[in-house]
Amino acid sequence: MEKTFVMLKPDAVQRGLVGRITARMEQKGLKLLAVKMLQVDRELAAEHYSEHKGKPFYEELVRFITSGPVIAMVWEGKNAVAVVRRIMGSTDPQEAALGTIRGDYALFTGNNVVHGSDSPASAQREIALFFSAEEIVSYKKTDQRWLYGQQDE
Repeated sequence: MEKTFVMLKPDAVQRGLVGRITARMEQKGLKLLAVKMLQVDRELAAEHYSEHKGKPFYEELVRFITSGPVIAMVWEGKNAVAVVRRIMGSTDPQEAALGTIRGDYALFTGNNVVHGSDSPASAQREIALFFSAEEIVSYKKTDQRWLYGQQDE
C-alpha cells in the first residue's frame, strides 16, 4: 500500500472544514495513519516548499502556510497519491471540478484549503518533514477486504 501526505491549510482550519475534508478521504477508503495540528514555522515552511524557492510566489506560500494552524496527515491506500490528488481537484480552484475538495471549498489558488503530495517520492519527503516514524501507526482496517477484495496482508 502507498502512503501520502496531506495538509489542511490555515484557511481550511479557520473555516471549519477539517471534518468535511477528512471524511472524503475516509469515505473513499483511505486509511488514516497519522494526524496532528501544528503551527508551521518559517523554517519548516521553507523546507516544505523548497522546490519553489526563487519563484515569484514563494514568499506568499511561506507567509500563508505560517499564518495559522494546519492539520498534517498521513493516509494510506492503493495508489494513495493519485487518489488523493483526484479527491482534491485541480490546484486552481477555478478549474477544479465540483465534487472535489477545491472545487467545492476554494475560490483561488492562493487559499486552496489543502495540500497533497504530488508523487510517492514527494510523499516520503513530506511525511518525514512532519512526522517521526513513531508517530505513524500501522493497523489493519476491518473494511479492507471490502475495499480491495480477499487479500492477506
